[in-house]
Amino acid sequence: MILIHTIMSRKKIVVLTGAGVSAESGLSTYRDNNGLWDNYDPMEVASIQGWYANRALVLNFYNMQREKLKDCKPNDAHIAIARLEDNYDVTVITQNVDNLHERAGSTRVIHLHGEATKVRPENCFNDEDGYSERSVIDVGYNKVSLGDLAPNGVQLRPHIVFFGEAVPKMEKAIEEVAKADILLIVGTSMQVYPAAGLYRYASYDTPIYIIDPADVPLRDKRIVHIQDVATAGMRKFIEML
Repeated sequence: MILIHTIMSRKKIVVLTGAGVSAESGLSTYRDNNGLWDNYDPMEVASIQGWYANRALVLNFYNMQREKLKDCKPNDAHIAIARLEDNYDVTVITQNVDNLHERAGSTRVIHLHGEATKVRPENCFNDEDGYSERSVIDVGYNKVSLGDLAPNGVQLRPHIVFFGEAVPKMEKAIEEVAKADILLIVGTSMQVYPAAGLYRYASYDTPIYIIDPADVPLRDKRIVHIQDVATAGMRKFIEML
């Protein structure tokens, strides 16, 4: 009974992460200097229109992302976020498609934009099937090519939310933010919607901490800006708790 009471009385921390939390693991951000979108046109490799125009190009792009991810390890920020679970009820909501949060030990991770190590039939995970993940396949770091078919005979595609597609896990993310006692935002420019608007669903008395070396475009009296990279910023955040 004492254990149950302790678990239920834990404060809830919701952590919203972006590319900056994985940058120190060697993964490129998207919009910073020499980011991915400086080298690739996102409408060609990360949009639903690009997928239909050139499936092979999109598959090869995500094959490269998986190859890079294979050699990356969780950094101290990922590990610090995972260790928050020792004392808090923690949910991670990430815009990242890497698996570094899970590899660091986080047990509750919502991937808003999909997962690079997974694929699915191109005619599944849609409004018609209720965005069911029954047809999603974990391929790890393996390559997927044009002509690789799912069990239903349909071409496999990245399990990624492309530009131009709905963000099906947004509703769940909103529910989690609304229940947060503390909202922590790490390594995101807060420029990509709808994720950038998630903080607005936090309760009016919920403190919001943002860890990012860049200026924050948000103006909210609840916000404490820790202007640093993710690893150093997490150390400062933990000292503030």
